[in-house]
Amino acid sequence: MTAMRAAVFDRYGPPEVLRIAMVPKPRPAAGEVLVRVLTTSLNGGEVEARAGRLSAVLGQNFPMRTGVDLVGEIVEVAGDVRDVQVGQVVWATSESPPGTAAEYVAVRRGRLSLSPTTLTAAQAVTMPVGATTALTALRDKVAIKAGERLLVRGATGGVGSFAVQIGNLQGAHVTALARAEALETARALGADEAIDCRSTPLSALGRFDVILDTAGTDLRAQRRLLNTGGRMVTITIDMNRRLASLAYLLGSTIHGSRRVRIFRGDPDTELMTEVAMLADRSVLRPIVNEVYPLDRIADAHRSLEAGGVIGKHVIEIAKPSVVG
Repeated sequence: MTAMRAAVFDRYGPPEVLRIAMVPKPRPAAGEVLVRVLTTSLNGGEVEARAGRLSAVLGQNFPMRTGVDLVGEIVEVAGDVRDVQVGQVVWATSESPPGTAAEYVAVRRGRLSLSPTTLTAAQAVTMPVGATTALTALRDKVAIKAGERLLVRGATGGVGSFAVQIGNLQGAHVTALARAEALETARALGADEAIDCRSTPLSALGRFDVILDTAGTDLRAQRRLLNTGGRMVTITIDMNRRLASLAYLLGSTIHGSRRVRIFRGDPDTELMTEVAMLADRSVLRPIVNEVYPLDRIADAHRSLEAGGVIGKHVIEIAKPSVVG
């Protein structure tokens, strides 16, 4: 079987455990297409996985791959897939290992759509996870309405940057909570207010109808900021207090009027097509922090762990094919 390059790790640990290995090149099974990966992006969950904070779920099945999203070119299509074709540029997410930080990935047809035509591969790959998660959270999970007050914690990160834009698009009054060096970016994204998360305590922020949290910590303190009937959604939990965080989330759905919800994004073709249309209309815009080659993926992990990343890190794996 033909081999390809992929990022793997043989044990949990710091970014240095990541290495580039030669692994078997996949073939598309029924209902799948084979994609030549141009770019993938770095998401917080991948850092948590590599560090071992998800070991209870992932187990010890080493070597493990990494990466959950991609932009790439279709190079092979299973016989039962008839509505996409070789040569098309698509974006997708992976529903389970193996990961997308690799030269080729087999993707189920229902998890991909055509990539936005107005964005580069580096720009587009910031959106399959970030934009779809923010849209699902605000529109589908908490049904934000025009005129409501929205607090976005982590407002210039991979999900938060799109939440600010979507909140603004929906007519909400958006308060962005971010580091001081990112406040101008938050305002440029459409935040009505941008507040330094390190110098302003949560208790001084005022009251909100909707809160979107991207950190998973201080959930109780944030919930106190909700108006009666307010809604809060978080996309993660406090990995250092997992059981306590989960217990609190469960309790909030039973007691009181101010519920806290958690969900894991799982975008399908319909949702990704919708986001592609928003990108092509310039309604949503991506933020690329830095582009790393595949062999420097450990540097990208190290940077994200250090904090302060505005937008997303992108891993470039290949250049687009030259046509004509």
